[in-house]
Amino acid sequence: MLKKLIKFVFKTMFYLAGLTILIFGFPVLLTRILAWTRIFSLDESPIAPVAIVFGAGLNYDGTPTAVLRDRVATAADLYFDGKVQKLLMTGDNRFIDYNEPGGMHEYAVELGVQEEDIVLDFGGRRTYDSCYRAKAIFGVDKAVLVTQKYHLPRALFLCQQLGIESSGVVAEKLPYPRRSMLVWRIREVAATLVSLRDGWLQPPPPVLGVPEPIKFE
Repeated sequence: MLKKLIKFVFKTMFYLAGLTILIFGFPVLLTRILAWTRIFSLDESPIAPVAIVFGAGLNYDGTPTAVLRDRVATAADLYFDGKVQKLLMTGDNRFIDYNEPGGMHEYAVELGVQEEDIVLDFGGRRTYDSCYRAKAIFGVDKAVLVTQKYHLPRALFLCQQLGIESSGVVAEKLPYPRRSMLVWRIREVAATLVSLRDGWLQPPPPVLGVPEPIKFE
């Protein structure tokens, strides 16, 4: 009797583990396949009017985290190389003492990007909101998405679903602490599952605002 119970428990655990891998692994695999031909290095990046730079947290002093600094620095390199004309900095600004786009803006200016070529989106609370608002608020039809490799497939999927012709450039200039990257990657697995729902099944209510189309000379 005990052997049968143990066998049943292990069998159940095995099937549950398989189901969990299927539920969370399939979205990751699917978005990676869809993004396979649209992810580039900095040197190979296609030309586009705008680079969309996604927020990735601030330090206690309000400066960008290492992950976010890499995104901003990579976007600045695209700008200096003439691959993009404008940088759309999109992030969270729901709280008085937390301003992702502001921190990104300050760092980009330090790197030498002209202020008139930086556009700030304070409603980019999630990747979905950033992609939605890039199209609906800022009038972006074509863009290079700048973020780390683990995040690009999801960002490309969402922007493409929302009507933005997108390519992606990997922003990974610095080595990151292993623990931090593990947290980001685990979070990305769950977020990718949610993105399939948002993109295909049940789009969430976006953060709206007054249209501010990006102007080009």
